[in-house]
Amino acid sequence: MALPHGIKTVDELPVEGKRVFVRVDYNVPFDKATKQITDDARIRATLPTLRNLIDRGARIVLGSHLGRPDGKVKPELSLEPIAAKLAELIGLDVVLADEPVGDGARKVVSDLRDGQIAMLENLRWNPGEEANDETMARTLASYCDVYVNDAFGTAHRAHASTSGMVKFVSEKGAGFVMAKEIDFLSRLLGKVDRPYVAVLGGSKVSDKIDVLDALLEKVDAIIIGGAMANTFLEAQGKSVGASKVETDKLPVARLFLKKSVEKLKKVYLPTDVACGTGLDDDKPIFVLVDHISSHQMALDIGPGSIELFRRVLTEARTVFWNGPMGVFEQPQWAAGTMAVAKALADNKLALTVVGGGDSAAAIAQAGLADKVSHVSTGGGASLEFVQGLALPGIEALKA
Repeated sequence: MALPHGIKTVDELPVEGKRVFVRVDYNVPFDKATKQITDDARIRATLPTLRNLIDRGARIVLGSHLGRPDGKVKPELSLEPIAAKLAELIGLDVVLADEPVGDGARKVVSDLRDGQIAMLENLRWNPGEEANDETMARTLASYCDVYVNDAFGTAHRAHASTSGMVKFVSEKGAGFVMAKEIDFLSRLLGKVDRPYVAVLGGSKVSDKIDVLDALLEKVDAIIIGGAMANTFLEAQGKSVGASKVETDKLPVARLFLKKSVEKLKKVYLPTDVACGTGLDDDKPIFVLVDHISSHQMALDIGPGSIELFRRVLTEARTVFWNGPMGVFEQPQWAAGTMAVAKALADNKLALTVVGGGDSAAAIAQAGLADKVSHVSTGGGASLEFVQGLALPGIEALKA
């Protein structure tokens, strides 16, 4: 695939017999008690990049973060279970250094032979990673001859391993995960088939207002669901009972709705909701948005909203979806989110892109991830990309 601005893909780089630093995103969920990984999708996603390098005799140095250790050594956030899982998946030994940088890391890297894999310990154990410290960047760069970024989920962060070290390495490029992300998400920025519909959900308007404003310039319609819809409904003068509302964002919501009318862009909000008195209620009560009582909270969209959103998505020819319609982790509040997932999967004529995070989890839960055009591996990164913002991890790869 042709990438913008002369970014090379991993198969275009001279890696034979060379040390190749691969920034991966192995920030995977795992059970801290048993140290068992509960979802290895991010590890599996990088296997084509790693196999390409192994087959060509590269000496692979992997770098990743895990969790938020805040620059401190936290054994509970060691990459040890991840190194073990990767070894199992790829069928090769993976040697884990006991530190992200230092004498131990240098020794592990220097002992590598062609086709072998080493993994540095959690990069965020060192405060220089998130600070994009030049000393750490230069040290990481000294471990390699070629740099490959396959961690799209961290591309919006200007850290030592995603941005700072790249200028000190002569050869650089994108792994297959990164290349596919750039390819599909770039299609949403250029000339698209219309109608172009964005579906945004989740809990907070404050998390999504920038992307809402940016998408208003690009799309034909926006569907808003999840708890953030409550703030927009209240901004319209509806009473949403005990539902979660960001009262300080009501003026922002009103301004957005006003701008959508001025720009002749359609905004679809729920017409009915699935209510309960708490998350543990096991029987949703379906209520029109004008009739939510003071003790009820909206926890999912209702059947009328599902049908409305389904019709809009059926007619769409380009769709970007980020954020659930309700508390989909609990089955009684999952119907709206699953319906959006199914509507995207059923639309065979559209380019359908799911923007990571909870939406990616939801479409996987629905068993429909392979029925859409693309499921992004990065929530925050995909949101910034579709706004047209420059992502440091991608900018660093440009020729």
